[in-house]
Amino acid sequence: MSGAGLGIDAGGTRTRWALAQADGAIVAEGEVAGLSALQMGSADGRAKVQASFAALAATVLAHGRPQAVRAGLTGFGGDGAQLRQWLAGPLGLPDEKVVLCSDIEIAYLASFAPGEGYLVYAGTGSIGAWIDAGGVFHRAGGRGVMLDDGGGGFWIAREALRHIWRNEDEEPGRWHASPMAQAVFAQIGGDDWALSRQFIYGQERGEVGRLALAVAACAEADQVAAAILKEAGSELARLALALTARFGTRPVVLAGRAAALHPLIVNTMRAGLPDTISLTQTTARAHHAAARLAVTWT
Repeated sequence: MSGAGLGIDAGGTRTRWALAQADGAIVAEGEVAGLSALQMGSADGRAKVQASFAALAATVLAHGRPQAVRAGLTGFGGDGAQLRQWLAGPLGLPDEKVVLCSDIEIAYLASFAPGEGYLVYAGTGSIGAWIDAGGVFHRAGGRGVMLDDGGGGFWIAREALRHIWRNEDEEPGRWHASPMAQAVFAQIGGDDWALSRQFIYGQERGEVGRLALAVAACAEADQVAAAILKEAGSELARLALALTARFGTRPVVLAGRAAALHPLIVNTMRAGLPDTISLTQTTARAHHAAARLAVTWT
C-alpha cells in the first residue's frame, strides 16, 4: 500500500482507525480503547494513552505500514509533541508525519468543506463547530463535562443519576418502580449509593457516558428517560442556534454516537430550530475522512 494514510478518530468511548490507499479507498479499519488528550494530565492517564497507541499501531501494522497519520483526539489543545512520538515511534515514522488536531475538526471535515455549514456533535460530550473559509475554528459549547456539554452521553448519564438519587432522597426504594433506575443500577452493579458514587466520580468520562445507552433503552417505558432525551435534543439545538446567531444561517449536520441513541434526540432538536435551518443527521465515519486527509501528507 504505497502512500497509504492512517486516520484516527479518538473519543472517550472508543478510538477508531482506518487505512486509506492513495486513491482514497479504505482498505482496513478497526478500533481500540477510547482515549482523550485530557488524560495527559496524570501519570496513569498517560500510561493508558501510550498503551492504546501501542495497541493501535500493532493492529494497523498487521494490515500495512502507513506513510502518514492524521489523528483527531478529543480534548486536544494543540500541545502534542509527546502524543506524536507515541504514535510515530511504533509505526516507524518520523514525528513530522503525524498531524494531530481535535476530533471535532476531523468530524467537521467529514461533513463540510470549510465555511459551508455547522456541525453539532454529541458523543461523550457535545459541541457546535464551524470552520470558516479561512480555516479558523469557531465553537459553541464543548467546555467539558464538568462545566456543561449538554446533550452529550455524560450529560444524559448524569441527569439520569441525579433524578434517581433525588427520588431516593424523598422516597427510599422508589427506584424499584422506575424502568430507567432499574436499568441504570443494573449497569452500575447495584443500588447502593457507594456504587453510584464510584461510578460517576471514579470512572473515565467515556465509561460514564456509556450509561446513556441504558437511559435510551428505557425511553419507551419510562417518561423520565424520554424527558431526558428530549432535553438533550434541546441542548443540541441551542448549540446550532448560537452559531447561527453569530455567523448567519447555514446547514447544520448532527453527528456523534450520543445523538443517535434515540430518535427523540434528533426530533426534538429539529423542532427547536426554525424552518430556515436545514438539519441533517449523519453517520459519516470521521476515521475514514482522517485517513483520506492523511493521504495528502504522504
